[in-house]
Amino acid sequence: MNHFALSAALLLTVAAAHATPPVGQDALAGAQIKVDVGGRKLNMYCTGKGSPTVLFEADSGRAGWDWSAVLPEVAKRTRACVYDRAGIGASDPIMRASTVANASKDLNFLIKNAHLDAPFVVVGAGYGAMVAQHYALRSRGAVTGLVLVDAMHEDALPADRATNLEAALACLNAAEQGKTGAGCAYPATTINGEIGPRLAAAQAAQSARPTYWRARASELDSLETSASQMRAARKPFGDMPVSEVAHGEPATITAAIMEVLDKQK
Repeated sequence: MNHFALSAALLLTVAAAHATPPVGQDALAGAQIKVDVGGRKLNMYCTGKGSPTVLFEADSGRAGWDWSAVLPEVAKRTRACVYDRAGIGASDPIMRASTVANASKDLNFLIKNAHLDAPFVVVGAGYGAMVAQHYALRSRGAVTGLVLVDAMHEDALPADRATNLEAALACLNAAEQGKTGAGCAYPATTINGEIGPRLAAAQAAQSARPTYWRARASELDSLETSASQMRAARKPFGDMPVSEVAHGEPATITAAIMEVLDKQK
């Protein structure tokens, strides 16, 4: 058994020992709807019915499956959609720098080409909170609420970003050689619930792909550019409901989303 297969088997064993994963999590472990955003496709999954639609933006280098514990709770009330940014999850590889502005443009094309109807409440974690805000500021009123979880701010970028970039590049090098580098597993998050076998396998496969590490490294390498883009776009949100969540626990995030939904006109 090679190193990758052994790592995947260990992840599956650990996952099996955990409690039952959130309902519907398996749907997030693979490709669902592939939406063209201009010569490449992004993976998207929607569930539930109602308006406004709640859109989820994952943190830097992370896939839409991170929201598997929150998504079904929100879908009990309204339509809820997750997607994977370029190079991450089941989306096509990156073709340009992974900046906030480019991610925001991709989200705009995704919404248009998937025929999703406004209004939207956008939920973003970490780096994804910057993407969510950039899109909201450029969406001409399509976004009517924001939930920002452990939000990254353009004037307070992570102090360890250079170290994280170096680590991502090392993992990229290992993946290109068909190896699994030390510290190159898909990291856990408090946003997600228990990890079932299918998602554990998908995360293990993700961490073995050079395309994933290329996208993750590009987001890190482009942080200064992304910060400049946010500063240029930044303006008051006016009377739009904005909820900031300091700790990414599923119940806390879900409660914040429900509060913002309650404020929709």
